[in-house]
Amino acid sequence: MITFTLISSRLSKIITELAYCFFQIFMASRIPSQEISHIGILVPDLFRGNPWTKDQPNTLLEQWIARHNPERIAKDITAWTEWMTDEFLTSGDSRKLSIIGFCFGGGLLLEVLARDEGACFGTGISFYGTRIDPVVASDVKVPVLFILGDSDPFCAVSEIENIQKKMDRGSKVVIFPGRGHGFAHRPGSPEEDKDAEKAYVIMRDWIYEHLVV
Repeated sequence: MITFTLISSRLSKIITELAYCFFQIFMASRIPSQEISHIGILVPDLFRGNPWTKDQPNTLLEQWIARHNPERIAKDITAWTEWMTDEFLTSGDSRKLSIIGFCFGGGLLLEVLARDEGACFGTGISFYGTRIDPVVASDVKVPVLFILGDSDPFCAVSEIENIQKKMDRGSKVVIFPGRGHGFAHRPGSPEEDKDAEKAYVIMRDWIYEHLVV
């Protein structure tokens, strides 16, 4: 499934309703001024109708991951990226894209950026990325924003900080004290919801700074 639409409601509500692990590709030219209320967004179905859902036991996670071939996922991402880039080039806009990944997608994001070598993407935002390959970090040519909580058992702060040091000097790590895995797209309390809002504001400003200004 490929979707391309203009979002006009609160971004956090949209993301909360989407699948647990996914990528979003944003076009900077769709962000007027400092608002993110009207953006071009592509949410590719990397898992071909079989996403990981919160009601599944964690003991089945490895089996679920094994069913999704990394090479196939990489080809899908390349195809969707080229499609969206062509769509905007057709309309006369040649600005680069931003790629955003959550959880498993947040880890795979670095591999995508490393392969891209700055050709299509101008920046990336990784929300509590898992299974990150530190080897590819030094091959990423664009700044990346890492957002995570310091109580996340799947995404250690020390690991992300070490990866950030290997990357573009413009990369940044933002840590939310007391927050665990998934707090931004699946907040479990009013306090987490407030931090989710803060995280999306940071994301919005990052996209604006690196792609629009």
